[in-house]
Amino acid sequence: MGADREGSGRRGPARVMAYAACGFVLLAGCASMPDSGDLRGVESTPRQDPQVRVFAMPPQDDDPPADIVQGFLEALTSDDPHYETARKYLTGDAAKNWRPDRSATVLADGPGTMSDHSGNREDANDYSVNLTGTKVATVDAQQSYSPAQGSYRESVHLTRNPKTKQWRIDVLPQGVVMGKSDFQRNYMSVNRYYFASNTVTRADTGTGTVREPSAVADPVYVRRRVDPLTQVVRSLLSGPTSLLDPVVRSSFPTGTALAEEVDSLTPDDRNKLTVPLNDKAAAAGSDECDEMAAQLLFTLQNLTPAVEEVELRSGGEQMCSLSEDRAETVATRGSAQRPDYLYFIDDQDRLVRIAAGSNGTRAEPVPGPLGEGHRAMRSVAVSRDEHSAAGIGLDSKSLYVGSLVSGGSLGDPVLTSGGKAETDRLTPPSWDTQGDLWIADRDPANPRLLLLKEGAGDPVEVRTPGLDGRVQAVRVAADGVRIALVVEKDGKRSLLIGRIEREERAGEQPAVTVLELRSATPELEEVTAMSWAGDARLVVVGRERGGVQQIGYVQVDGSTPEASVPAALTGVKEIAATEDERLPLVAYSEKLIVRLPSGLQWQKVTEGTAPVYPG
Repeated sequence: MGADREGSGRRGPARVMAYAACGFVLLAGCASMPDSGDLRGVESTPRQDPQVRVFAMPPQDDDPPADIVQGFLEALTSDDPHYETARKYLTGDAAKNWRPDRSATVLADGPGTMSDHSGNREDANDYSVNLTGTKVATVDAQQSYSPAQGSYRESVHLTRNPKTKQWRIDVLPQGVVMGKSDFQRNYMSVNRYYFASNTVTRADTGTGTVREPSAVADPVYVRRRVDPLTQVVRSLLSGPTSLLDPVVRSSFPTGTALAEEVDSLTPDDRNKLTVPLNDKAAAAGSDECDEMAAQLLFTLQNLTPAVEEVELRSGGEQMCSLSEDRAETVATRGSAQRPDYLYFIDDQDRLVRIAAGSNGTRAEPVPGPLGEGHRAMRSVAVSRDEHSAAGIGLDSKSLYVGSLVSGGSLGDPVLTSGGKAETDRLTPPSWDTQGDLWIADRDPANPRLLLLKEGAGDPVEVRTPGLDGRVQAVRVAADGVRIALVVEKDGKRSLLIGRIEREERAGEQPAVTVLELRSATPELEEVTAMSWAGDARLVVVGRERGGVQQIGYVQVDGSTPEASVPAALTGVKEIAATEDERLPLVAYSEKLIVRLPSGLQWQKVTEGTAPVYPG
């Protein structure tokens, strides 16, 4: 972590960095912790080469208590699989009771250390230190990331063994703590996949209609260099995070785990991964086994392209085998659904389209009333099957729904807002994967989030307990269980992500609720536009307090994904993306539609407004 501090007079605990491709070892000195009352910071490790693995050095016999704490903090950021070196800094009882996997606390910088003055003397037999810092995030026991704020302060107590005269930590907080840069080096985000529990599967459909389950991404953080593939498989088998558990299911029978003899999983030279499971897995039928394999394939391909086929075994017998090509017939996944067209409003206020992913600049009117110019449109949303579209009139007062088939009529509006000002009326709509239409009415006298079943009928008012503010934008994820809302309160616009729960009622309207709304952009003061840009990722246009407008990606859990930042673009009012990350971003900026091909600069497409992909 940096050199010894000048004048400290102490040996900084060293760390060993082993290069996977080479055979030599580097010893890096680190800052030592003061034993006086001054507040000092534990510096975060600079980002290392991805081939470097970092291992901590054990304590030395004559280490003073300050260096014991310092060495322990260093060991928390190493690539030691079971924190065995870190435990050497603890007393026997403390090592036995410490649970490093219970949580991870991420601080803006490395944890600062402040000596507790109450009787601290190195010639005594006990010593206390406070760890301090500013919280950025936490990762819980389910490996789920959450942004955090506020100060961090935890006590660490040391005692000296009267026989060996060696200092060890006997009281410490559970979990691990480290600076942001160490966290980014040590951990990586991976999407585990489960299935939306409200989708009909092949096994329970009674109509003869085959409808594959919808795969839902559940992001978690795993240690980057500690056999991440096996970590992720174990994590998937443990079940979804509490945030998604009410609306997703796993096809693995309860109690399924890796077979006892499995220490590590590795794909063979044909990119097939064999996964031995315990006896609980044998209860699965053939369809369930295919879904289990699909969950694993989707999850592991998010981690590495080296897995193209999964074989599941239990009790020494093969249960099933699923290839990458066949997995897409077992379950649908937003990132695998490629839309046919990009849609927008042209200078005649009509709905037009261009082939998705093409280099074309000439748009064609869509078939049907929305493309024939019978009603001037301000914004639109196209259903995910691209058979229907919903449009908001120029005054933002009325919502129309029409077919994308020639000869159809638009008819009367299906929803009308009573807001007096244009900005107090309807938001642009959004279609979910079940063919239902979502929209918010911004009328200050009656602000509501609404759902229209299949885009028609009486709107269902969606319950939003805990929502504090007025919804300004709505986008439903392809998985059908998440929703992104831009919410305004006290002049600040934030991006919130929530879970959709539905309760079907025979002969009645369904009860729909959005729960667990959490901020995905805590650092932004104003969110201008957003769109889903992956199974668990969004692209956001916004600005920080006192900053300029910027475009970036965020994960649904509020973390920042390891993705390149889009090229800068000024004056962005609307942005469009799709879960298929191969398709370019599209934006409305400076009265133009522009797109961003991969690795290139923004390019003009044509004049127009309100660009959208289906959804």
